[in-house]
Amino acid sequence: MAVKKQFASFQELLSGSDVPVLVDFYATWCGPCQMIAPTLEQVGVQLKGKLQVVKIDTDKYPQIASDHHIEALPTLILFKDGKAVERIEGVVSDKQLMERLKPLL
Repeated sequence: MAVKKQFASFQELLSGSDVPVLVDFYATWCGPCQMIAPTLEQVGVQLKGKLQVVKIDTDKYPQIASDHHIEALPTLILFKDGKAVERIEGVVSDKQLMERLKPLL
Protein backbone atom coordinates (compact mmCIF):
# COMPACT_ATOMS: atom_id res chain seq x y z
CA MET A 1 0.00 0.00 0.00
CA ALA A 2 1.37 3.43 -0.95
CA VAL A 3 1.58 5.94 1.86
CA LYS A 4 1.87 9.70 1.76
CA LYS A 5 5.09 10.78 3.41
CA GLN A 6 6.85 14.06 3.88
CA PHE A 7 10.53 14.09 3.06
CA ALA A 8 13.21 16.73 2.78
CA SER A 9 14.85 15.02 -0.18
CA PHE A 10 14.23 11.99 -2.34
CA GLN A 11 17.58 10.55 -1.24
CA GLU A 12 16.53 10.92 2.39
CA LEU A 13 13.36 8.95 1.65
CA LEU A 14 15.38 6.13 0.06
CA SER A 15 18.13 5.98 2.66
CA GLY A 16 15.65 6.21 5.55
CA SER A 17 13.93 2.95 4.62
CA ASP A 18 14.83 -0.38 6.22
CA VAL A 19 13.31 -2.25 3.26
CA PRO A 20 13.62 -1.83 -0.51
CA VAL A 21 11.52 1.03 -1.93
CA LEU A 22 9.44 0.59 -5.09
CA VAL A 23 8.85 4.03 -6.58
CA ASP A 24 5.93 4.50 -8.94
CA PHE A 25 6.61 7.50 -11.17
CA TYR A 26 3.18 8.55 -12.43
CA ALA A 27 0.97 11.45 -13.44
CA THR A 28 -2.68 12.02 -12.54
CA TRP A 29 -3.64 12.37 -16.23
CA CYS A 30 -1.94 9.09 -17.24
CA GLY A 31 -4.44 6.29 -18.04
CA PRO A 32 -1.91 3.42 -17.76
CA CYS A 33 -0.80 4.85 -14.39
CA GLN A 34 -4.38 4.53 -13.14
CA MET A 35 -4.53 0.98 -14.53
CA ILE A 36 -1.45 -0.14 -12.57
CA ALA A 37 -2.54 1.47 -9.27
CA PRO A 38 -4.58 -1.57 -8.06
CA THR A 39 -1.65 -3.85 -8.94
CA LEU A 40 0.71 -1.75 -6.83
CA GLU A 41 -1.80 -1.75 -4.01
CA GLN A 42 -2.05 -5.55 -4.12
CA VAL A 43 1.72 -6.08 -4.32
CA GLY A 44 2.22 -3.64 -1.46
CA VAL A 45 -0.16 -5.67 0.71
CA GLN A 46 1.41 -9.02 -0.29
CA LEU A 47 4.93 -7.78 0.41
CA LYS A 48 4.13 -5.74 3.53
CA GLY A 49 7.20 -5.50 5.73
CA LYS A 50 9.47 -6.53 2.85
CA LEU A 51 8.83 -3.59 0.51
CA GLN A 52 7.71 0.02 0.69
CA VAL A 53 5.69 1.43 -2.23
CA VAL A 54 6.03 5.16 -2.88
CA LYS A 55 4.26 7.19 -5.57
CA ILE A 56 5.97 10.22 -7.11
CA ASP A 57 3.84 12.54 -9.25
CA THR A 58 6.14 13.60 -12.08
CA ASP A 59 4.16 16.83 -12.58
CA LYS A 60 4.78 17.87 -8.98
CA TYR A 61 8.37 16.62 -8.82
CA PRO A 62 9.81 17.07 -12.32
CA GLN A 63 13.40 17.29 -11.06
CA ILE A 64 13.22 13.86 -9.40
CA ALA A 65 11.75 12.42 -12.61
CA SER A 66 14.49 14.08 -14.66
CA ASP A 67 17.23 12.86 -12.30
CA HIS A 68 16.02 9.27 -12.85
CA HIS A 69 15.52 9.63 -16.63
CA ILE A 70 11.77 9.02 -16.54
CA GLU A 71 10.61 9.14 -20.16
CA ALA A 72 7.57 6.84 -20.05
CA LEU A 73 4.71 6.57 -17.56
CA PRO A 74 4.24 4.62 -15.49
CA THR A 75 7.82 3.76 -14.62
CA LEU A 76 8.56 1.68 -11.54
CA ILE A 77 12.04 1.71 -10.05
CA LEU A 78 13.07 -0.57 -7.20
CA PHE A 79 15.67 1.01 -4.92
CA LYS A 80 17.68 -1.15 -2.57
CA ASP A 81 20.09 0.51 -0.14
CA GLY A 82 19.42 3.78 -1.97
CA LYS A 83 20.44 2.41 -5.38
CA ALA A 84 18.23 1.56 -8.36
CA VAL A 85 18.29 -2.22 -8.93
CA GLU A 86 15.27 -2.74 -11.22
CA ARG A 87 13.31 -0.60 -13.68
CA ILE A 88 9.93 -1.49 -15.17
CA GLU A 89 8.21 0.72 -17.73
CA GLY A 90 4.55 0.41 -18.63
CA VAL A 91 1.71 -1.62 -17.21
CA VAL A 92 2.45 -5.09 -15.83
CA SER A 93 0.22 -7.61 -14.07
CA ASP A 94 0.59 -8.32 -10.36
CA LYS A 95 2.04 -11.74 -11.24
CA GLN A 96 4.65 -10.20 -13.58
CA LEU A 97 5.55 -7.57 -11.01
CA MET A 98 5.94 -10.15 -8.23
CA GLU A 99 8.15 -12.30 -10.48
CA ARG A 100 10.43 -9.32 -11.14
CA LEU A 101 10.55 -8.10 -7.53
CA LYS A 102 10.76 -11.24 -5.38
CA PRO A 103 14.33 -12.27 -6.37
CA LEU A 104 15.53 -8.77 -5.47
CA LEU A 105 13.99 -8.54 -2.01
